[in-house]
Amino acid sequence: MIALTVTGGLLVTGCAGAGGSSGGSSGDGESINVLMVNNPPMVELQKLTAEHFTAETGIEVNFTVMPENEVRDRISQDFANQAGQYDVATISNYETPIYARNGWLHELDPYLEEDTDYDVEDVLEPMRNSLLGEDGKTYAQPFYGESSFLMYRQDVFEELGLTMPEQPTWDEVAELAAEVDEQRGDMKGICLRGLAGWGEVMAPLTTVVNTFGGTWFDADWEARVNAPEFVEATEFYVNLVREHGQAGAAQSGYAECLNNMTQGNTAMWYDATAGAGSLEADDSPVKGNIGYVPAPVKETDSSGWLYTWAWGIQKASSNTDAAWEFISWASGKEYEELVGEEIGWANVPAGKRASLYENPGYQEAASAFYEVTQQAISQADPLNPGVQERPAAGIQFVGIPEFTDLGTRVAQEISSAIAGQQTVQEALDKSQEMAERVAEGYRDR
Repeated sequence: MIALTVTGGLLVTGCAGAGGSSGGSSGDGESINVLMVNNPPMVELQKLTAEHFTAETGIEVNFTVMPENEVRDRISQDFANQAGQYDVATISNYETPIYARNGWLHELDPYLEEDTDYDVEDVLEPMRNSLLGEDGKTYAQPFYGESSFLMYRQDVFEELGLTMPEQPTWDEVAELAAEVDEQRGDMKGICLRGLAGWGEVMAPLTTVVNTFGGTWFDADWEARVNAPEFVEATEFYVNLVREHGQAGAAQSGYAECLNNMTQGNTAMWYDATAGAGSLEADDSPVKGNIGYVPAPVKETDSSGWLYTWAWGIQKASSNTDAAWEFISWASGKEYEELVGEEIGWANVPAGKRASLYENPGYQEAASAFYEVTQQAISQADPLNPGVQERPAAGIQFVGIPEFTDLGTRVAQEISSAIAGQQTVQEALDKSQEMAERVAEGYRDR
């Protein structure tokens, strides 16, 4: 994979130290171009923008909406070239520090200092910290965020006489999955992602590796992918899904596990906290029957991941004042209130603001899971997710440009092991060679 680097001059404009348009107030026929992923909260945002944001500010917003893989490619191309075609784009806490390092993003701190109504201190601290650059400055603001937790069928556990611990260990989860399998022939014990992809199987598996004491790289950039702890964690994960997981696990990702849980085919599911909204939707067959507990652990106190879709402003944008006004609105408290009142509190883009978790309307709509979700996000520590020092931030990923390629290739080996085409040791020995090639480039710097 080609490292994300940029050389040469970048267009820099000045306004309040953050760059901007010609100055003065925004509006008056201005327009901005926004490139974003086509997730449901983004689609709802698009529907609300003209009637509310544009009507209030006079700023037209031209949206380009694309699937995740396509939008990532388009954003990286446009921001790397500093073409300025898009003023604002959805980027995650994986891309933000990398893009900031390459000089592709506008610093947002001057806007945050002046825009007191935005109340940046209300944004959950782990989310704020995950969007900082290496220089400690802020380069994006979250639209919504998530961690991971364990979801389980409370009614089935009660029927079978099983008890879910308040903070389960992975060993306890494996025992519970086996019990369900033994007593319920129509239901599997657990659903876990097995689909190849750095954002599919590697996301939950890496959290298991962390809590088992493993890591992709140690602090000295030594690859540790076939080290005993990494092997133990991966063998545990692969054996659990092969013995007590869903059919076709090697082709199952987030969507497939969500469907299995919704249709009553599985008793437990470890995955993103965002899944709870779908399970508790009005048309969900399992609404009201799901319990939620923190991500299972082994050697660490917590193990939930941290992810956010956030808004970043391209450095080459000539409309940064208007771009900030859009971000301030789309990530602000008033927008959450708007969605809650017009679409429903269950549809609010959650996971980023402390005030939302104190809102009675949201608490009622998300009563089954909001406290566990907030706890999971608050406990997430991208700088120290395991038992040893790391050379790069990240919980379910390693915060380096090469990880998208490395993680995907390793995921293919893991999926092959889940499918029974090779052993875990064989998969990780091949993966170690890939990781060592990446590590060499960092040790030589």
